[in-house]
Amino acid sequence: MLTLLQLKGTHLLMRVLGIDYGMRRIGLALSDPTETIATPLDTLIRRRGKRAPLSKIESIAIEKGAEHLVVGLPLNLEGNETEWSEEVRAFGARLAKRMNLRVSFIDERMTSVRAERTVRSIGLPKTKRENKARIDAAAAQLILQNWLDLRKHTK
Repeated sequence: MLTLLQLKGTHLLMRVLGIDYGMRRIGLALSDPTETIATPLDTLIRRRGKRAPLSKIESIAIEKGAEHLVVGLPLNLEGNETEWSEEVRAFGARLAKRMNLRVSFIDERMTSVRAERTVRSIGLPKTKRENKARIDAAAAQLILQNWLDLRKHTK
């Protein structure tokens, strides 16, 4: 049986950064090195009329050692792409080009609803803004966890 130290030497371990890209906020989550568990990381605020903070996402990815990016792709309830899907794909393409990392997209339907229910059920004292930030990071966690689970079952 291989130990974690032995796995590190064979480059089988990789951290993945999950991204919930929104109009006002960008939720981030990070996988553990074994690509098993996703954890909420942070929420970045998008300035009105400004482009997404690519440099901030890049610095977080570098700091955390992420080697792959997973971006939630918004689909309508029938599973079709929308105008916002095009924007999200363009955002992913800009990240891939800038950071020279692989970017995968995964269906993000209902992740924000599930994340909001989870955050509200915890009952932490919070302001409305803090609550929204937690929801976005939790949505990124769900997006990333879905991708990790799907990948594990298709290997």
